[in-house]
Amino acid sequence: MTTPQATLAAADCARLAASIGGVIHGQQATIRQLLAAFVAGGHVLLEDYPGTGKTTLAKALARSVGLDFQRVQFTADLLPGDILGISVFNQQTQTFELHRGPVFTEVLLADEINRASPRTQSALLEAMAEGQVSLDGTQHRLAETFFVIATQNPVDYHGTYPLPEAQMDRFALCLKLGYVPLATEAAFVREQGLVHPLERVTPCVTRDDILAARTAAATIRITDEVIDYAVRIVAATRDRGGIGLGASPRASLTLVKLARALALFDGVDFVTPDQIQEIASAALAHRLVLEPGARHAGTAAADIVREILCEIPVPR
Repeated sequence: MTTPQATLAAADCARLAASIGGVIHGQQATIRQLLAAFVAGGHVLLEDYPGTGKTTLAKALARSVGLDFQRVQFTADLLPGDILGISVFNQQTQTFELHRGPVFTEVLLADEINRASPRTQSALLEAMAEGQVSLDGTQHRLAETFFVIATQNPVDYHGTYPLPEAQMDRFALCLKLGYVPLATEAAFVREQGLVHPLERVTPCVTRDDILAARTAAATIRITDEVIDYAVRIVAATRDRGGIGLGASPRASLTLVKLARALALFDGVDFVTPDQIQEIASAALAHRLVLEPGARHAGTAAADIVREILCEIPVPR
C-alpha cells in the first residue's frame, strides 16, 4: 500500500504532466519520461528536428513549477565562462566578485549543445554530475532542483562536435518528440492564433512538492530480483556484438531510479519489470557506442536494447 506522501506526490506529478500536456499536445509518453528524469534527479537530452517543441517543453516545465529558467544558445565561439560565470575584480573593494553565469538557475536549456566546442560542453559535466560549479578554487552549490535539458539536431551535423561518451553518460534519458498526428498539429495551430498556450501556464505545483516527490520516489520498494533484472539488461550491452562500448554501472543506478519514479506515477509502492522495460531504451541507447560496422549497416542502439529486453528472462 502506498504511503500518504507517495499518493500526494503522485497527484502532484499528474497535475504537472497535465499542465505541460496542455502546451505540448500528443506527447504524453515523452512528458511522462521527462518527469521521471526530473523526479529521479537526472538530466535529459532532447534529440529531434527543429520546430518540434523542445524549447517549449522546457519552458512549460519551468513555468508549471514556478522555477527559474535560463536558455543558452550553444555556438562554436561560446566559452565555459559564458555558462559558468567569471570573477571580475572590483577596484573599489579590491576583491574579486563572481558574476554568475546562466548555469546558476533551476531549469537550464542548453540549446544545440553539440554546436559548442568540447571544452565548453565539458563545462557542464561537474554541474550535471555533482550539482555544483568550481570557479577559482571555490565550489558553488547549485539549486536542489537544478535540471538540464539539452537539445541537438539529429540531421544537421555541419559545424558540430559530437558529445563525448562521458557527457552522454550524464544524461539520464535521451528523448525524441517527433511529429504529432495531423489532427493534433492542426489543433495547436488553431489555438495559437491569438495567445501562445505557454503564456497561460501558471504554477500548479511548488519546488517543495518536487523535492517531496523525489523523497517519495526513493522510498518505492524494489526487490532483489528486479534489481538483478535491471543490472542484467545493462550488463548485456557490454559484451554484445556490434557494440564497442556498453552502458556503465551508472546506467544501472539511473535505470532503477527512473523505474522508481514511474512506479510513483503509477500509484504503486513497488517497482515491476514493466517499469524497467518502459524506460530502458530511452535510458540506455544513447550510452552505447556502436562499432563502425554496425553503424554502417544501419543498426540503431535502441533496436539493440529492445532485442536485449526480449532475451533477458523477466522475473516473476
